[in-house]
Amino acid sequence: MTPSAQQWLTRYQVHLAAERRLSSHTVAAYRRDLLALLGWCDRSGLTEWGELDHQHVRMFAARSHAAGLSGRSIQRRLAAVRSFCGFLLREGALRHNPALEVRAPKTTQRLPAALDVDQMARLLSLKPKDPLERRDLALMELLYSSGLRLGELTTLKLENLKLAAGEVRVLGKGNKERIVPVGRAAIAALEAWLPERARLTRPEQHAVFVGRRGEPLGARAVQLRVAKQARAMGIPLHLHPHMLRHSFATHLLESSGDLRAVQELLGHASLSTTQVYTHLDFQHLARTYERAHPRAKRRG
Repeated sequence: MTPSAQQWLTRYQVHLAAERRLSSHTVAAYRRDLLALLGWCDRSGLTEWGELDHQHVRMFAARSHAAGLSGRSIQRRLAAVRSFCGFLLREGALRHNPALEVRAPKTTQRLPAALDVDQMARLLSLKPKDPLERRDLALMELLYSSGLRLGELTTLKLENLKLAAGEVRVLGKGNKERIVPVGRAAIAALEAWLPERARLTRPEQHAVFVGRRGEPLGARAVQLRVAKQARAMGIPLHLHPHMLRHSFATHLLESSGDLRAVQELLGHASLSTTQVYTHLDFQHLARTYERAHPRAKRRG
């Protein structure tokens, strides 16, 4: 590709960060996928983006598959290419989007792992012995109570908490704001943590969750602490914060059956994203049927 063609990638990154306001992590993921496309174009003798057609994109997807990428990874790559070509089309560098006609190979849908209700109760039966354990209990209660993403938890500010109203305001993907309920147990855990937090940090610090030095708690620190508390409470899984969000969605759907409400609470833009939890819900129902129905029980 010519230098001018490569500059379009830089302009697109600016578009993602400034106009679409995507996170730096998402922008970096787009960049990696598009650099793979750029490398393939170089090897194929293409010099300008205007030369790219749907057959080229199809061959790029096929080469990715031959290199061992999963269907899910190829889907992600093609999504990045479609978005980039849409940007080029808008800017007049392409006459049509050649990636619209290309689909990735189908991939087996992996169901998100979730704790069952008993495991969740065991995890949240933690009896804190110090301020950091009070913090850990508060953040685990909030993740499970309100279905927050890890990034939503780590960027949460004091002014976002409305404990008297039982609500929390979070900034989700695409800078979309939503208000979600906070349960009674989570409120109690937060009320126990906030005085400890005030002793650890400065008045000008607004992060809800901080470390022992008073700085905002990062995503990696949350992951490590959640995994540590799970081990301490005898949970036989490698627990990560997103599993608490999955558990929130699964248990809520099992109890209510209201997929649309779960979508709103999770902050999913599309109902199709939330529908993965219907598979988890069916697994739960199938196990219940197997245990309870006299004609369903297996022999022996």
